[in-house]
Amino acid sequence: MLAAVRRLLRHLSLDLSPLRDSRDYRLLFGSGVITMFGTMISMVAVPYQMKELTDSYLAVGLVSLAEFVPMVVCGLWGGAIADALDRRRIIWLSELGLLVTSAALMINAMLPDPQVWVLYVMGALATGVGSLQRPSLEAVIQQVVKHEQQSAAAVLSSLRWNFGAIVAPALGGLMLTAWGTASAFALDTLTFVLSLVLLWRVRAIPPADDAAPASIRSLIEGVRYAVSRKDLMGTYLVDIAAMVFAMATALYPFLAEELRAPEALGLLYSAAAVGALIASLTGRWTARVQRQGLGVIVAAAAWGVAVALTALAPNVWLIFVCLAFAGAADMISGIFRMTMWNQTIPPELRGRLAGIELLSYASGPMLGNARAGLMANFGGTRFSLGAGGVLCVAAVLALAAALPRFRAYDARTDEHALAEKARRQAAADQAPADPAPADPAQTPA
Repeated sequence: MLAAVRRLLRHLSLDLSPLRDSRDYRLLFGSGVITMFGTMISMVAVPYQMKELTDSYLAVGLVSLAEFVPMVVCGLWGGAIADALDRRRIIWLSELGLLVTSAALMINAMLPDPQVWVLYVMGALATGVGSLQRPSLEAVIQQVVKHEQQSAAAVLSSLRWNFGAIVAPALGGLMLTAWGTASAFALDTLTFVLSLVLLWRVRAIPPADDAAPASIRSLIEGVRYAVSRKDLMGTYLVDIAAMVFAMATALYPFLAEELRAPEALGLLYSAAAVGALIASLTGRWTARVQRQGLGVIVAAAAWGVAVALTALAPNVWLIFVCLAFAGAADMISGIFRMTMWNQTIPPELRGRLAGIELLSYASGPMLGNARAGLMANFGGTRFSLGAGGVLCVAAVLALAAALPRFRAYDARTDEHALAEKARRQAAADQAPADPAPADPAQTPA
């Protein structure tokens, strides 16, 4: 009995092998942890300062609208350049650009009369630069982490994000009320300085000799490849459907008011991140799953069920449990999707596909909150939550039926997964047994 419990705990524990085995992954992970805190704090500080300056709901809402177009355009172009240029160089220069935008926000906050337009412009620029960087960050993990450790790396990445999503907003709220917005932007700026030091030590990651130059044609080539892979299309479409029909964070202020518990608003916003964090900490078992497509379907349907149950929960604590379960299900879906992407997409296309992935998981929540608001106008908060959850389950099951290759995906037999595994094994066999670390001074950013 005791041995069985130990085996269970081992399967549920965190797999740290990517951090142990890859120097470059350790540097990238450390950089991500540091900047995550600063970025999440700034995400709280920008709307807070906009509210302080304008006291306008519309002005605050327009911040997200100003960021949407740069996200779409730069996300796609970032994918193209990630396949055409040195990914480490793109990451480093983008990080430098993010430092500049954060410093500009800090300086603006220190002025006697801070300017509203700076928040819009710097917010749009930061989103654009971040979207240029994200495909390279996603693609480089495939190159610095072993094929069989991709699932563990996905779990670690989700753990980093969720830990920051829980702790950083709370820290940001304390800083804003105690020391003002300038302090929050100053901390964000400092995190980028520290991150640049770590990223400088990452080895150069040049493109393949025959890499396609960044162009509209190369973008179209990436889209064609994605469309030709029904299993990949399943990862995008199921996630978009799940977010469009069941994402409802825009309803949380109304839900807290209906429960006569306005002080619980922060609890509602953190619930999904708490569930996702638990899923990440106990996510070692996901590496044993080989049918990730089916895993995505089950997890996305569970997300919809949890949101639907939220509509029936009578008090704050049961709602918290439902939302935490939803967050855990969404995180498991994300782990499976990332594992499929990194284990099956050829390196020469990984950046462009990462740009498409960015659009899929970033646009869904925006559209979902709009859907939630419209449905709430017709039937109220509970109706919007319940109907959205039911529609999510129906959409996920319909997509599962329409995409049999996605539903039947198996990493042990899939031609793309086997080809990528063989390619990486051949590259490992040809590599020196113990390569000497590259001198960062010889690989300028």
